[in-house]
Amino acid sequence: MAATAADDSDAVVFEYLPFIRVYRDGRVERLKGTEVVPPSHGVDRATGVASKDVLLDPRTGVFARLYLPPLDGTAKLPVLVYFHGGGFCVETPFSPTFHGYLNSLAARARVVAVSVDYRLAPEHPLPAAYDDAWEALRWVAAHAGPGGGPEPWLVEHGDLGRVFVAGDSAGGNIAHNLAMHAGREALDNGVVLEGAVLVHPFFWGATPVGSEPADPAEHARAGRMWGFVCPSSAAGFGDPRVDPAAEGAPGLEGLGCRGVLVCTAGEDKFRARGRRYAEKVRECGGGAPAVEAFETAGEGHVFHLAMRGTQEEEELMSCLASFIRGSSSQGSQQRKPL
Repeated sequence: MAATAADDSDAVVFEYLPFIRVYRDGRVERLKGTEVVPPSHGVDRATGVASKDVLLDPRTGVFARLYLPPLDGTAKLPVLVYFHGGGFCVETPFSPTFHGYLNSLAARARVVAVSVDYRLAPEHPLPAAYDDAWEALRWVAAHAGPGGGPEPWLVEHGDLGRVFVAGDSAGGNIAHNLAMHAGREALDNGVVLEGAVLVHPFFWGATPVGSEPADPAEHARAGRMWGFVCPSSAAGFGDPRVDPAAEGAPGLEGLGCRGVLVCTAGEDKFRARGRRYAEKVRECGGGAPAVEAFETAGEGHVFHLAMRGTQEEEELMSCLASFIRGSSSQGSQQRKPL
């Protein structure tokens, strides 16, 4: 029997479990990361961190959730601009997962955090997320001007001389590309990125490295999310935005930050790419940022989001907080890897 128009519209044209399903009629079904929780307009009882939502860009409707840890003096705090993971297509800063994590991170690292709700694919394919990230960073830098900016938490409590970008998975990819953008184009008011933190970053490439699948078809399937979220990429896996070490990619000495922390996990399929990235930054020598690497043995991709309170999660959180404190106190000096 011939398929009806209704049957055809229900056909699945793309599926990437457990993230997303897309139907022939254009409907997008997100399978995770859709639950949201409100900000803590008072303070979070577990951490003492306050949070609120702020519109960053009226043109795109991009918001951010801001976090302010308990204040213990008049000294200003580093500013951390954070990008959530989720394959560029699911999740939000307002989900219970990321709201809880940013509460803990802001408290532990003692930062004013700006968690950006960038636009998602496939409705907004890349480079939309990269564009939103840059505009968010420009919004933060605007607060360093003579008249300050619209957000009192940044004006009164943020040290705009100590700005970091960070993210996990796709957010780690965004943090890298944002640091590269900052190396090409100066931010307003003399703001320079102090550091970039890449936690289990989503990178892939045309040629397998490390333990990646050697079979070409299997290797392509493992990284196929890239083609879905960035259909305009003519270079595919050779695109330097997903493979910073690709032939012809801009040199990593062009990273516009003073330090980089790359965190990997022993059972993560993206582990080899993260390790390779840290090695490539080191190979650039004196013209590149100081780089540190930290690996959690025996754990998988973004394990820390689901394993809150474990020793492994605590060690990773401690590493991030230490990097921010150390970079803040040492500036551009070379630091030893963990």
